[in-house]
Amino acid sequence: MKVEKLVSVIGSDFFTGVPDSQLKALCNYLMNTYGIDSRHHIIAANEGNCTALAAGYHLATGKVPVVYMQNSGEGNIINPAASLLNDKVYAIPVVFIVGWRGEPGIHDEPQHIYQGEVTLKLLEDMGIRCFVIGKETTDEEVQAAMDDFRTVLAEGKDVAFVIRKGALTYDEPVVYKNDNTMIREDIIHHIADAAGEDPIISTTGKASRELFETRTSRGQSHKYDFLTVGSMGHASSIALGVALNKPGQKIWCVDGDGAALMHMGAMAVIGSIRPENLVHIVINNGAHETVGGMPTAASTADLTAVAKACGYPRAVCADSFEKLDEELNTAKNRNELCFIEVKCSIGARADLGRPTTTALENKMNFMNYLNELK
Repeated sequence: MKVEKLVSVIGSDFFTGVPDSQLKALCNYLMNTYGIDSRHHIIAANEGNCTALAAGYHLATGKVPVVYMQNSGEGNIINPAASLLNDKVYAIPVVFIVGWRGEPGIHDEPQHIYQGEVTLKLLEDMGIRCFVIGKETTDEEVQAAMDDFRTVLAEGKDVAFVIRKGALTYDEPVVYKNDNTMIREDIIHHIADAAGEDPIISTTGKASRELFETRTSRGQSHKYDFLTVGSMGHASSIALGVALNKPGQKIWCVDGDGAALMHMGAMAVIGSIRPENLVHIVINNGAHETVGGMPTAASTADLTAVAKACGYPRAVCADSFEKLDEELNTAKNRNELCFIEVKCSIGARADLGRPTTTALENKMNFMNYLNELK
């Protein structure tokens, strides 16, 4: 189905969401049509933010907004969907568009398997009526579903279109880029050099894939790294939990800007505790690159200033490898919580691989290594 047709059928003029590779056609259409426009399209920090933003739009206009997301974001909408939108509370109608990663019977990454199994059930449990769109779904079937949905929406209830892999198409190209020069995979090589045999917790997406490839290319063990392949935005909290329980060991967290924004409150908690053995690195390319390259608010936010405001005693920004190496070395040798924002370009190798170990193998190897440390 052409994404233009879906948008026309829904008939909304306001979209907010968190980008998803399954919804790349929709994301590219919205960026080409609106860009980031406060009246028509906003990429929010997480799916719960999107839901609340959509509620505000409805309160101000009386119209029905659209919230788009990967199905992993369902967890972030449960609270606002149940306690804000629900017809037993404020009865605020929203159309959700959900990319169905991990659909049963379709091969996908391990972090998507269980989420894919419960995608439709979660929507059902939240009282959100859904319609699944696949490659074979006709425009007429979608139109009929939307006609039915309008009655539901008029009752102050919510609905969802669940999008199967390859179901939406969009023919116009979109190029995402910035003016930064450092490549993320090279940045990760420098971080690995500085960390040595210190444990690293890396965020979801291409950063973890590149860290895995770095170890493989060097013939190094993967036991040093915990690859947070799912649960976007929580790598820094995982790193905090490790650091607090291994106080004699330097712990490194390799984070991304989209992930850091998604649960930024974690930085306030880290800054209030100030673990002296934690180094928090945010590689900032201002983009949700792993799912297509759509922009994040980090391209205009000052993450270094945020870290300072949250209580990190040392917070710096590096935009060159000379500065990065200097700050990595400083963080390695200081006994205080450090934050390093690294300005990064958008892009990755076309042949970038994926971890060849299972998530459980990664966990056990990492735990066994931690047990060897003081």
